[in-house]
Amino acid sequence: MIKNRFLCKTNEQGITTILVVVVMLLLFTASCGGDKKEVVEVAFDPETTYTLRTTDYTTQFSDSGITRYRASAKEFLKFDKAKEPFSYFPEGIYVEKFDTLFHIEASLQADTAYNYEKKGLWKLIGNVKVENLEGKKFETSLLFWDQKAEKVYSDKYIRIQEDDKIITGIGFESNQNMTQYKIFNSQGVFPVSESAVADSTQTTAPADSAPVVVNPVPAVVPRQEPAQMERPAPRQGLVPAEMDRTK
Repeated sequence: MIKNRFLCKTNEQGITTILVVVVMLLLFTASCGGDKKEVVEVAFDPETTYTLRTTDYTTQFSDSGITRYRASAKEFLKFDKAKEPFSYFPEGIYVEKFDTLFHIEASLQADTAYNYEKKGLWKLIGNVKVENLEGKKFETSLLFWDQKAEKVYSDKYIRIQEDDKIITGIGFESNQNMTQYKIFNSQGVFPVSESAVADSTQTTAPADSAPVVVNPVPAVVPRQEPAQMERPAPRQGLVPAEMDRTK
């Protein structure tokens, strides 16, 4: 009698437990079946997709607690996942160097700039203008600054304005302070008063011509700026410019 009651009670509990488990499984299955998630694959190309974007970018660099450099740009893009990480300034960059009294003693500007951090290489493109510590002014369409080699160079037209003369030519190399430099294919050395005439000859003078001093003429010929390179497209989809470093 006792045995029959025990078995009956045990069977009832077992059946109840099975029913509860079955109901839970049915509810869980129904819930999962109705919760369909759509997976969207997003292509990510580290060579053409930036990982950081900043507008109205400004930064300062200090030496021994004294601010010595200030850089500013309208837009700053960083591609730190690229095979060769780099920073890109599609709207140009302006850099100032200060003395200990915070006076500007040198400056640099360009329409577009790339900074390849690992290589320590800057590539400046379009209306590149540099004024060094001695007040000499350099203008070109393309300029490389190799920080590791501590030199600046270009294979494009270069115009250097000193206190009393202007030097033009094709191909240029200098120390990174731009105080010791040479032009590989000189087009001429001109007094400052003849700078307009000197610039007007840059499109016709052969690259390997010997220095020629142009005589002054009454007419004032407008100065022609070096031709700008085509600027690469900003933001996503941009392909880093080929680094045609000149040795």
